[in-house]
Amino acid sequence: MLVIRRRQGEGFLIGDAIEVDILEIDGNQVKIGIRAPRETAILRREIAATRDTNLASAKDAEATAVEEALKRLRLSPPAGKD
Repeated sequence: MLVIRRRQGEGFLIGDAIEVDILEIDGNQVKIGIRAPRETAILRREIAATRDTNLASAKDAEATAVEEALKRLRLSPPAGKD
């Protein structure tokens, strides 16, 4: 892991396509700006962990259970209608 120190207003590059700027430092919080190509996914670590957990759970679901859930969703009345 590379560890660098940057002050507000400074930044760094990751390769040729990704630029990271330190926008604001307030106590123990840092606001950063990231410029990257649209095809580059940028996720907070906790969001990526949740995504990975959800994908793993979906792989474990049996096909019949998924089909049954889809049937129930299709038969549900529209939201807000009684």
